[in-house]
Amino acid sequence: MSDFSIDELVIPATPRAPGWPSWEAVAALRNVVEAEGFGTDDLEYSAAELLPGWLNTTYDPKRMFVARVDGTVVARATYETLLDQGDNHAWLGVQVLPAWRRHGIGTALADRVEALAATENRQELIVYTVSAEAAGKRLAAPTGFGSVPRDNPEVRFLFARGYRLEQVERGSRLPLPADDSVMHRFRADAAAQAGRDYTVHCWSGGTPPHWRADLALLFTRMSTDAPTAGLEEPEDVWTAERLVNEETSRAASPRRMLTAAALHEPSGHLVAFTQLSVPAESNRSVGQEDTLVLREHRGHRLGMLLKSANLEYLAQESPGHPSVTTFNAEENRHMLDVNEALGFVPMGYEGAWKRVVPRSGPSK
Repeated sequence: MSDFSIDELVIPATPRAPGWPSWEAVAALRNVVEAEGFGTDDLEYSAAELLPGWLNTTYDPKRMFVARVDGTVVARATYETLLDQGDNHAWLGVQVLPAWRRHGIGTALADRVEALAATENRQELIVYTVSAEAAGKRLAAPTGFGSVPRDNPEVRFLFARGYRLEQVERGSRLPLPADDSVMHRFRADAAAQAGRDYTVHCWSGGTPPHWRADLALLFTRMSTDAPTAGLEEPEDVWTAERLVNEETSRAASPRRMLTAAALHEPSGHLVAFTQLSVPAESNRSVGQEDTLVLREHRGHRLGMLLKSANLEYLAQESPGHPSVTTFNAEENRHMLDVNEALGFVPMGYEGAWKRVVPRSGPSK
């Protein structure tokens, strides 16, 4: 075991505040590990882009711990929970630079955040981690959709700590520019099937005030309507106030959000949405964020309608980006069908793992 120290990272308030070099090191570490797992740097975020989300913990509590060797950050662990103190879930993550693996650092960080979960009586621990493709035996998800290499280091690590694979998520990439005529055809065909009851509205940045309550409901339903397999993740309630808080915080990021939403004309409410996170630099990839159609409004091709509309909106508002990346549960065949039709191709997979720790006795 190498000599290393672990401490909780104090998130710097600004790029000029004390601790900024450590924050930059954390961002670089994240990007190295993501690029290694997915074989692309399309998922890269700058330190400035990551900062607002970590400063804003009003509705989204989170903490970060870092491991250092001779003062240099070589690994990190994340700990996230819901605001509800009665909820027993915690979302954990550990990332170690390749050169510092097999030194006990990942184990020490996992011990730290799992112990923190225990002190807060959070027995349901969830981990999302990339599994790079490798030869050999496969571990299938219990959903019947997707698998990860059984002998990968992260798979063996999680197994040894009592975690169970519950779901596999596919990371996909759409090369840009997309064919304008194809996008227009997809949008027109989907609009024809949706009919006159649904209209598309697009905006950049903050949500128009009269739609904040609707979008908050859509965010809440993301936690209940999206496939979560055996993870059984809890409802995460959003309000208009929380949405404003999130969008105000996000305004400090160099990125901006492009939103396309479907308005159900008879009711006057938004019933579906999709968002793209767009970096300022045109030579960097765009991130596909949440997409949801309320269950009661499915079957009208609103997913295709909104995704094609937002890709057209992206081409108008911020052309020149090389790609769009997105993540979907492998069992979410409907959304995968939409993405594949638009031209998305797989770029990698991550496992969603769960460990349930009883209040007393050994883990199971």
